[in-house]
Amino acid sequence: MPPYPNLISDSLLINETIQLLRSFGGRASVVKVVDCVMKIPKAEPGLARLLVSDLVGADPRLKLNNDTVELIKNNFERRNFAETNFVVFDLETTGAKTPPCRITEIGAYRVRGGEITAEFQTLVNPETPIPHFISELTGITDTMVKCAPKFHEVAADFLDFIGDSVLVAHNAHFDLRFLNHEIGKIFEDYRVGNQHLCTVQLSRKLLPDIENHRLNTVADYYSIALINHHRAGDDARATAHIFVNLLEALNNIGVKDLEAAKKFKV
Repeated sequence: MPPYPNLISDSLLINETIQLLRSFGGRASVVKVVDCVMKIPKAEPGLARLLVSDLVGADPRLKLNNDTVELIKNNFERRNFAETNFVVFDLETTGAKTPPCRITEIGAYRVRGGEITAEFQTLVNPETPIPHFISELTGITDTMVKCAPKFHEVAADFLDFIGDSVLVAHNAHFDLRFLNHEIGKIFEDYRVGNQHLCTVQLSRKLLPDIENHRLNTVADYYSIALINHHRAGDDARATAHIFVNLLEALNNIGVKDLEAAKKFKV
């Protein structure tokens, strides 16, 4: 089993298995999987089942049904937004690129039904010096993180907080890249499997006429206070309120689930 139910494997064999299953409509025999993925032709079914069971056990997207491997369908993308948990999060880091840069702070808010229902905040010891210009930008210093927990010490709590929520961030690619790098350092070949949305992309579609789509600009548009900009908790809180406004705008144009949100164009 994966170390946490919201982690999925980045293993080449598992990714190739998933691609194969998708090409066969979501299911294939264990013999076919072993032939195409492991390059073992005409394997005896018992051996094929044994080999495939290790793959299936390592990733929550796969299921073994007798001699058939199946791709689990959860229809999560079609769940109505009103019934969906979101975790809006922000990370502060020692720099723009990972590796080598590391996380220094996590801020996250759970949103459901247009309301903030829970929060998660912590400084993180990055185990590397914070450059002076980053401290000037964020206000986070080496002294502040010296006694803070390291990422591996908060990972379990943060993964539990996330659960199966849709992750939301302003420039989600940046935050997810850092989060998955840290996850991979603890759980080799794993990353978060949660669906995600980006408030930069959503605001570009829904607010095409504003000056730019930086966090402070979108916050100003919605009259949302952004105090201590570049601190994870404050940025995540502002992003959560922005996201609630964007969800309302999506609902007003008939976009009510994740699948529709990713497809819609202005």
